[in-house]
Amino acid sequence: MDQYIGLDVSLKETAISIRQDGKRIWRGKCASDPKLVAEMIRKHAPHARRVVFETGPLSTWFYHELTKEGLPAICIEARHAQKVLNETLNKTDANDADGLAHLAEAGFYKAVRVKAFDSMLTRTLVAARTQLLSISTQLSNQIRGVKNTFGLIVAQGKGRVFDNNVRQLLDGNDGL
Repeated sequence: MDQYIGLDVSLKETAISIRQDGKRIWRGKCASDPKLVAEMIRKHAPHARRVVFETGPLSTWFYHELTKEGLPAICIEARHAQKVLNETLNKTDANDADGLAHLAEAGFYKAVRVKAFDSMLTRTLVAARTQLLSISTQLSNQIRGVKNTFGLIVAQGKGRVFDNNVRQLLDGNDGL
């Protein structure tokens, strides 16, 4: 009586497919909100054994929320799943959800360890900081390049020192 669920998660909608005893017993869609998905699963699959979905932008959120809802959520490697899902003749979200439910039922998948929200937050902050520093460096280099074209060499410096050096060079150069 175990039921196996496949979720094809996208930003707007999530396709849901439920299998039991080798047959699809229900499929549908709902908004991509883990709480709504959990309600649909509880309504149509009260004996959920596995809830499988692929890695993606929403997978961390989905995994933690579905687990919090008491569902046996399993995030699987997207590249591994795609090898199987690409064999379908008619590629749709609903058919992908069916394929994922089939993988869940067969147990033929590679589970991925989903990081905790705290570690994801730290990773996100480090990545954002790195990106902002890169953008700042690119802007400084762009300003230096434009100034060099007009013979205005900006002295070494970062932050306020750089700003002051650029402003001094701009005094009297209304065109720039």
